[in-house]
Amino acid sequence: MAHDISSTSDYCRTHIVDTETLKPHATRPSTQSPQQQPIPAQIVEQAAEEVETLHASIKAGTIAQIVVAIITTIGLIYLLKLVLVTALAAMLIAYVLEPIVSGLANLRIPRSVGALLVVSATVILAVTVCYVSYNRALEFTNDLPRYTSTIREDVGSFRAKIDKIADQARSAVEPKTRQKPIPVQIEQPHGVTSMISENSETIAEALLAIGFVPFLVYFMLVSKEHVHVSTVRLFPKEHRLAAHRTVGRISGMIRTYILANFVVGIGTAVVCGIVFWYLDIRYFYFIGAISGFASLIPYLGVFLALIPPIAGGLGTLNRTGMLTVLITVVGMHVLTMNVIYPKVIGSRLSLNPLAVSLSLLFWSWIWGAAGLILAIPLLGALKIICDRIDALQGLALWLGDSERPV
Repeated sequence: MAHDISSTSDYCRTHIVDTETLKPHATRPSTQSPQQQPIPAQIVEQAAEEVETLHASIKAGTIAQIVVAIITTIGLIYLLKLVLVTALAAMLIAYVLEPIVSGLANLRIPRSVGALLVVSATVILAVTVCYVSYNRALEFTNDLPRYTSTIREDVGSFRAKIDKIADQARSAVEPKTRQKPIPVQIEQPHGVTSMISENSETIAEALLAIGFVPFLVYFMLVSKEHVHVSTVRLFPKEHRLAAHRTVGRISGMIRTYILANFVVGIGTAVVCGIVFWYLDIRYFYFIGAISGFASLIPYLGVFLALIPPIAGGLGTLNRTGMLTVLITVVGMHVLTMNVIYPKVIGSRLSLNPLAVSLSLLFWSWIWGAAGLILAIPLLGALKIICDRIDALQGLALWLGDSERPV
């Protein structure tokens, strides 16, 4: 009996067909993996569009973040005008005084003592110059009434000619009508007291900034090495060598810029002083120095340089003398800005003239007259930094006037 059951079992395993194999092929479940199944073209296109949309969104978000960061930075620069201008001005003065302090250190004078002596001497010199300038201004003010009649005649003659030209032009374009009375409004002239009271806050801020400059210069000179090393250590170890070289390049650029301005200013002051001496302008040596260094200020310098000689020559200079002063000052300014200036510092800074003009426009808008003085050093520092960063090589090439780095 047992033998029959086992035989039947073997027969079923061997000869009976599995019923699952008899089902149609279409109803059998697919054993193909999902990776091997073909993806419809519509789904592929939809996925590609979604990826492109995602990339565009990320790119737009990045650009928006960059724009917001730039606007925020400009706003902070504008709001921190007093602090940044004071710190940068102190930095420039520290670069000027650094060789003297280093020379005293070579003579075995402690750096703190040498910095104190140099800063004190600089403050005394600045106070002396301001005192002498104030006395010369007082003397000029006291002598001004003697030339009042001459000034009135010259101004009256000039105004009469201008009024005549205006009347002729008006009569040519306007019909003759009955003239209506013109209301006259009389205003009280603003005195020095009212001007000081109106600008008391600005004057107080300027005095506060000037008071901080000597202390900032002293601490910058004393802690020069510490600041340099600490600044380099802010970067990762693999970038510290490049940071060290970049800081050194910026320092060299600033020293060259200051030295070049000083040399060019001395030369311009000597030429102007000789011309003013020939024209017999009082205090020609003092006025020549002011005009020479004032002409180094871009754009506004030519107007600032004309004021001292014209004011000093009122009542003594004739038309030929005034024309000589005008030609001398304007000619020296044009020669300095377009020939001497590019030759002296152009090889060191290697900046695009368009970039320089835009930098002057931007920083003068942000910081006023101080921005005109600090614009070129800031642009030169930006150029050097861009030269050392691969992602900013394009901007560095645009800022420069050639493809070689600074």
